[in-house]
Parts: sequence; C-alpha cells; structure tokens
Amino acid sequence: MSGHKILIVNDDLKITKSIELVLTREGYDVFLARDAEEALSRFYQERPDLVVLDLMLPGKGGYRACREIRRMGEVPLVLLARQDEEVDKVAGFRLGADDYLTKPFSTTELLLRVRAALQRAKQTRPAEDGPTSVNYGELKVDRRTREVLVGGRPVHLTAKEFDLLWFLATHPYQVFSREQLTSRLWHSELSGDTNTITVLVRRLREKVEANPARPRYIRTIWGIGYKFVPPASYSA
Repeated sequence: MSGHKILIVNDDLKITKSIELVLTREGYDVFLARDAEEALSRFYQERPDLVVLDLMLPGKGGYRACREIRRMGEVPLVLLARQDEEVDKVAGFRLGADDYLTKPFSTTELLLRVRAALQRAKQTRPAEDGPTSVNYGELKVDRRTREVLVGGRPVHLTAKEFDLLWFLATHPYQVFSREQLTSRLWHSELSGDTNTITVLVRRLREKVEANPARPRYIRTIWGIGYKFVPPASYSA
C-alpha cells in the first residue's frame, strides 16, 4: 500500500470518481473537494502529499486554490485543464504547478504523472551528505528552507523556479538544453513543452538578476540552452 494522501479538486463528479477509483486501487488515500473553499479546508485538515486540481473551477476558483495551496507548502500540484487553454497552462506553472494534464486524459496517464511527481518530491528532499546552500556574492540559495536572498533581500520563487535555480547554481558553467532541463524538472518520459523552460528562465531572471535584459547569472547559450555563471566570472 502506498500510504500517500492525495487531494482531488474537481467539480465534475464523473471525472472525480474515475480518478478516485484508479488512485484508490493503487493504494493511495484519496480525499475529494468540489470548489476552492472546500479544497483549502481539506488541504489544511489532511495535509495531502499531492494535489490533483482542476484549474478551470467556476469563478477562477482553480487559480485561487492553486495559489493558496502553494503558499501553504511545497506539496506537488498536478493541474487539469482543457487542451486549448495554453494561457492557463503557463499561468499554472507560474503559480507553482509541478505538472499539467489536458482534457481529455486517460486515468493511466494521470497515475503515471502522480507517481512521477511523488518520486520527484522524494528525490528533491535535502540529502544528508549533499550541499544545503550555495553562496554567489549577493545571491544566496538555501535548499533546506528553500529560501533565496539577493543582496540580503528575500525573493519569493515558485516551486519550479526554485528547482531550476538550484539545479543551475549547483552545476556552474555547465550548459543544459531546454530538453535536458525539462526532463530534470519534470520526468524524462513525461517531459512537456520546452517553452515552459523559457518562461521559467524569464521569470527567474526578473526576480534574481539586477538587469534581466543583461543577465549576470543565468546566461543564454544561443541555439543550445542555458548555463549558470558565478559572478567572479562575470565581465562587464
């Protein structure tokens, strides 16, 4: 039995029941919510290990729930939305989603996404023998507290923005393609649109770079991808 607790937030009873059935069969403890208010209440009470959330709840409730859940913790978030809602996909990742499924989807695919998200969450927990922080001049990143300071000022990052910064900052000078970063942040077999990496990099630069148009840390290697350059290697 898995023992993991999963919260499903969806106002479509048919979809909810099909998801509940497949997850329960896998040994997950499943809890249900139909709107943002119930979702936040259940999240606070149950403290689930993962949330499956329909972003298109009535009255922008999905956005509210996503934003508030992310504020309460780093629990993995798998979002559901219509296939033609590209804007909502980008917005979901900006709010801190870990994965995204478009409707219609198979419950088998959802199960794979849930497993992958839980595994990534387990792997990203701080290792006892690994580095817990990096310090590059004005930029300080702490993996245990998931805090980022720029010139002593705290900077709020979404879960994926932090994961991207941590990975790049702990692999200085190495060049990574968008495909490699997508696989690293999500799952090699379930990697999505690499444009999401472009969005994450842009937003990360807006938060940690003094001049996002002329980044000091996160450099673009044209035609390939990105690399992190410590400030000692920066030339004006």
